[in-house]
Amino acid sequence: MLNILMETLVGNADISVADFMVPIIASLILGVILAKSTTDAGSSKGFTVTLALLPAMVSVVIMAVNGNIGAGVAVAGAFGLVRFRSAQGTAREIGNLFMAMALGLLTGMGYVLYAFVFELIMIAAVSLYKATDLGHDKNSELTRSLRITIPEDLDYTGVFDEIFDKYTTEHNLISAKTSNMGAMFKLDYDITLTSPDIEKKFIDDLRCRNGNLEIMVSSLKRRETAEL
Repeated sequence: MLNILMETLVGNADISVADFMVPIIASLILGVILAKSTTDAGSSKGFTVTLALLPAMVSVVIMAVNGNIGAGVAVAGAFGLVRFRSAQGTAREIGNLFMAMALGLLTGMGYVLYAFVFELIMIAAVSLYKATDLGHDKNSELTRSLRITIPEDLDYTGVFDEIFDKYTTEHNLISAKTSNMGAMFKLDYDITLTSPDIEKKFIDDLRCRNGNLEIMVSSLKRRETAEL
């Protein structure tokens, strides 16, 4: 009777309870370490918790598939549906998610020790890259996204060149579109200021040229994130 009950509870699984629990516990520990080490104050609580739980979830999926091709295809389809129901994140968030999935794959396949070694190596690498400012652009703090609203009777071709030459080292017109039934134009520029201290003076001079209509200056990274 007891044997029948156990077969009903665990099915035809050829894995013991201990072999099932060790990867899950190891994955949870790895997930917490990853979440603590790679997230910052700007990360949401939901993302941090998901990052901590993801290795354990992936580990269970790998143990459940266990070489079954049909189950593997079904899992791949489920992950595809989740992807299309989720908003795109930043490059750092995507990297952290892939890291969590890799840890889950390692523990699910039984490579628990290698998973811990891999995580230590990756955390050390991230710390080293941060310390050396890898990929940091010296001009990133001076790069801005500029949106200027002008009346329809103002020819925007070259109208702001004099101001741009004075306050920026580089400027590019990205787009121009009409608004308010064609009564106004909205111009989007990517600019690099000569100094962070001249931003207000720059806007004041632009207001004098565009008739004191709306002007918006924002971080270029913020605009790129919004477009994603």
